Amino acid sequence: MTDELDLLKRDWQKKEVNLPKLSYSDIHKMIWKKSSSIVKWILIISILEFTLPHLLYLLPSMQDGMEVYKKLGISNYLLIVSIITYSAAIYFIVQFYKRFREISVPDNSKSLMNKIIRTRRTVKHYVIFSLSMIMLTVIVMVIGVFFSHDIADAFPDLRQGLQNISEEKLRFTLMASIGGFGVVLTLFMGCVYFLLYGLLLRKLNKNYRELRQLEI
Repeated sequence: MTDELDLLKRDWQKKEVNLPKLSYSDIHKMIWKKSSSIVKWILIISILEFTLPHLLYLLPSMQDGMEVYKKLGISNYLLIVSIITYSAAIYFIVQFYKRFREISVPDNSKSLMNKIIRTRRTVKHYVIFSLSMIMLTVIVMVIGVFFSHDIADAFPDLRQGLQNISEEKLRFTLMASIGGFGVVLTLFMGCVYFLLYGLLLRKLNKNYRELRQLEI
């Protein structure tokens, strides 16, 4: 659809006679429809991202993980982090819905460009917040391991397999492992966000540039 729009736009600018000519309003309408579709996909992806991970809680391994958090004494802290994360996620989903409603209403080019800017800003804030909360969760877990009085009780299977390792060495090994996993997970999710939201934002940016050209 992008190539078709570029072709028709060049035809409108050059005023060639061999292709149908498009008016300013025709091109503006095509850009508006594309932008509305992009924001709709941003909304859909954010909803799926919020709902699908909850299926993991049905797995037995996740229930075992909750027991580990209780033994480490960080279950209450993780609950606070979860409440903040869920509240913010719902807030951003509502914002994406508002952006979709706003951009779905036909408007002039200047107003449409402002809506695109607001959408881009909301998406960037959402990505930054999501990655920050992943790191915050990891930090809470690392601190929980550091202050835990009995690592062997929290990780009995691991302690049995590493009987020759001292309590302190096991503690710092776990802290390093959790911290390293947190960094890898944050980088991985950053790549996922870049592929999903980044691709959609690049399309929005292209629409923004085309609108600016129309205004010149």
